[in-house]
Amino acid sequence: MDLRSLQKPLKDQYRNDRNASRITIRAKGEQTGAPIACSVDIGRAIYQAEAHKGVGGAGVAACSGDLLLGALAACAQITCQMVAAAMGIPTEHIEVTVKGDLDLRGTLGISKEVPVGFESIHLNFDVVAPQATPEQLSGLREKTEQYCVVMQTLMRPPKLQSEWGGQG
Repeated sequence: MDLRSLQKPLKDQYRNDRNASRITIRAKGEQTGAPIACSVDIGRAIYQAEAHKGVGGAGVAACSGDLLLGALAACAQITCQMVAAAMGIPTEHIEVTVKGDLDLRGTLGISKEVPVGFESIHLNFDVVAPQATPEQLSGLREKTEQYCVVMQTLMRPPKLQSEWGGQG
């Protein structure tokens, strides 16, 4: 796949019309029959999600932490692949593994000293590129981390707004 020719018309359009490059991505959670589960509609697919086993879920569907780490893994994986292709780095294998640590006592309200959410997230990039130079691999790492949308979002969180509606 020639990534440059695939992206060239998009880049040209975005350079000529800044508004064309602005997008909104939407996800919608919807209630199911159990308070420990929901469906998540991302517009192209619907996923079933449930509370983690550690807070009462059955452990058969993805929990929100799985979805967050999965989004990071997917973004890092695709970004690394695309950067390698754009830089002309021949790779035999790229695999990204993401692990996150959290203490469920915060989520369950057991301890106010324990934060709610991930305490740490670790990404492991397994890149097999025997023909790549150390400079190319360094550039691959730098550009992958620079252009990975989910990684950059987690490192520099955006302003988050919450609105409540409905009838109550």
